[in-house]
Amino acid sequence: MPASGAGSDVFSVLRRISTARPVAAGPRCEMCSEPIDDGHPHVVDLESRGLLCTCRPCYLLFTDESAALRYRAIPDRYATLDEVELGQGAWDELEIPIGMAFFFFNSRLGRTVVFYPGPAGATESELPLGAWETLVEQHPSLGSAAADTEAVLIRMEPDAGAVECYIVPIDACYELVGRLRSSWRGFDGGSDARAELDAFFGKVRRLSRPVRTERQHG
Repeated sequence: MPASGAGSDVFSVLRRISTARPVAAGPRCEMCSEPIDDGHPHVVDLESRGLLCTCRPCYLLFTDESAALRYRAIPDRYATLDEVELGQGAWDELEIPIGMAFFFFNSRLGRTVVFYPGPAGATESELPLGAWETLVEQHPSLGSAAADTEAVLIRMEPDAGAVECYIVPIDACYELVGRLRSSWRGFDGGSDARAELDAFFGKVRRLSRPVRTERQHG
């Protein structure tokens, strides 16, 4: 349970969210209106699933995963899941129409949800829970992403016989979806979308470290 001082700080921030904020040039914290730079952190609204840009002090108020708050800070962890072996047959059982998707545990729904990118943005797949649970049983690290704030990102490349699997911040997934949406051409995305995808996964590879299996969700 957070200390009383920390609780007072949280309620102070929540009050400022609902008040009118001055219009000013440049990015500002969406909680306290302080100026922020381009590398600012984010918090996720657990009710609306929206992301808020924040300053560091506001971000730190929502880092306690055990606190019963509406907002949750998004960590900056990138982790590689090299031990995951996922064949085309197992991927087909998930009924995802393209070779890339991200999975995260939605605490409000109490289950894992999956999205994949396309020309209209992020599309939610009707994930067969039995197929996903089987994969998590076989590869427990798939269940180690933090609820609501981290995602398991999987990219299948059948022609190359390869699969890439990572834990990434949830805001990185939405950033990728936005980039692909703006560059998508034709049925399969075209060369611009593939270039965006290759650049993004190149960044993920550079930032990723071996995962520590600490959490598990169904």
